Amino acid sequence: MEIPMPAPVCLIENSPAGELWVQQEALRVLAEIAQPVVVVAVAGLYRTGKSYLMNKLAGKRTGFSLGSTVQSHTKGIWMWCVPHPHRAGHTLVLLDTEGLGDVEKGDTKNDTWIFALAVLLSSTLVYNSMGTINQQAMDQLHYVTELTERIKVKATAGGSRQDGEDSADFVRFFPAFVWAVRDFTLQLELDGREISEDEYLENALKLKPGSSQRAQLYNLPRECIRQFFPARKCFVFIQPAGRRDLARLEELSEAELEPEFQEQAARFCHHVWDTSQPKTIPGGHVVTGTMLGNLAVTYVDAIRSGAVPCMESAVLALAQIENSAAVGEAVAVYEQQLARGVALPTETMLELLELHAQCEREALRAFMARAFKDDDRRFQGELMRCLEKQKQALCRHNELISTDRCTAALLELADELDEQISRGVYAVPGGYRRFLDAQRQVVERYRQVPGKGIQADAVLQEFLQSKEAVAQSILQTDETLTEKEKEMAALKVQAEAAEREQQILRQKEAELQQKLEDQDRSYQENLRQLQEKLEGDRKKLLEEQGKMVDQKLKEQEALLREGFQKEAGRMADEIRRLQQQSEEIQKPSWISSALETLGEVAGLVLPGFIGKAVGAAGRFFSRLF
Repeated sequence: MEIPMPAPVCLIENSPAGELWVQQEALRVLAEIAQPVVVVAVAGLYRTGKSYLMNKLAGKRTGFSLGSTVQSHTKGIWMWCVPHPHRAGHTLVLLDTEGLGDVEKGDTKNDTWIFALAVLLSSTLVYNSMGTINQQAMDQLHYVTELTERIKVKATAGGSRQDGEDSADFVRFFPAFVWAVRDFTLQLELDGREISEDEYLENALKLKPGSSQRAQLYNLPRECIRQFFPARKCFVFIQPAGRRDLARLEELSEAELEPEFQEQAARFCHHVWDTSQPKTIPGGHVVTGTMLGNLAVTYVDAIRSGAVPCMESAVLALAQIENSAAVGEAVAVYEQQLARGVALPTETMLELLELHAQCEREALRAFMARAFKDDDRRFQGELMRCLEKQKQALCRHNELISTDRCTAALLELADELDEQISRGVYAVPGGYRRFLDAQRQVVERYRQVPGKGIQADAVLQEFLQSKEAVAQSILQTDETLTEKEKEMAALKVQAEAAEREQQILRQKEAELQQKLEDQDRSYQENLRQLQEKLEGDRKKLLEEQGKMVDQKLKEQEALLREGFQKEAGRMADEIRRLQQQSEEIQKPSWISSALETLGEVAGLVLPGFIGKAVGAAGRFFSRLF
């Protein structure tokens, strides 16, 4: 799927009044992207060449406005969606942010919000700076230190910040970090040896010992970067061309750019393309274009309301939207599968229920693939209710088609019989036996008609009942029969009719029992697919936890090497909390409690299922554990 987008559009406008607004045109573009999105945002001081790098990532020479003066061209956040060059089935979403520290704005209160939104929406954040990574560059990155003041992780009563939110809570939501140092003129050397760009960054992030205010100010941005962005990378770029040519950078051909700069830009682009992951939210759920648009709206609405944006609340709000859409998508899948299923009417209820089961299975797969954080199983319960209604409607439709087909067949087969009755052919001595023979032939031919469906016996019974008055009249006028014979014939007709009624009643009772058993089967299928989903979710969560533990251990080792025992101790506490969380996730109750909740929901949404849920869940748990 390719979204035709020849040029960037504004995603979040920073109005002259200082208010942020999500633009509808950008939301319409994102709403068309059902693929996973890899979101790369660039941030940094104005007039540092951020837009040039984004155009390179888009594989274009022009697109994002570069400008050629000291004025900042990009206002707010601009978006460009292009097919991902290295990931099939993914869309690369590039976000170019308004230059930070623009002196023309006067009021820079929105700078931190622009930076925060770039962090919250991206899977890779590129921070662009000029010259070298020195104290001035660190001071310019003070927006990082304000993130924890501007954003909270967990929802709390009254919207207040929750104490004890550590960096691990933020890291779940934060992107990988790439520092791009432009117009770099130094030699990459340290203590007389050549070092890599990454080593250059890590050396710049080393903390200064001591507890003085000066040391604290020096360490604060470095601590934030180390804690919030454990996955980080550095690239340095020489000046791309002579100073006089910089003003027309986007007009220059590749041959007019410095070869070393071209090589550096190529390495940067390939790193971003190859390593940037699809945007995910905690739990490993992959974000699509539609979800990204909804996240942007949620965060910007919170900022405009004056509230502190809460990442957990945003995810829960997104889950409500996605889960509701997942129910609708699953029902659509059910209907599509049904249209490709067996032709109606079916000959038996079991055949119809098997068709329903196949369609339901695919519908559930579609729901499970899209839904997340449905902790109270409300949306899965809603899907169960919808599919139960679909089954009931399917049964009624099947019966109606069968009734119409059987009625039409009998009308055609009995046409001659009705004509003879109207002509009085049977109102003669011996006419009753002739009438019975003729009616029996109609019934025999009717039984041979294929594809009558589930209502074959019931429609036949109605037909025979409709002929009882005529048969009684013919019987009473037949002078060849004695009164005793007439009485015996009438009793025989009544007995046959009663037997047919009993047979139809037994059929309906069997069908009702099959429908009830199908509810149990449906519940078991819901349990099975939910259990599979939860196992997958648990695996993703444990991988996420393990990755964070590894990153924290690496950071703890670095702190110990640098002699920061106290900070390493705090890091050890975070590691223990992560390990405890992992232990909780691995317990059987992490899954069994969710399955029990589904049992309670099923008892409310499936008619006739109340009282069976606990037993069904118990049998399921015994197989699992």
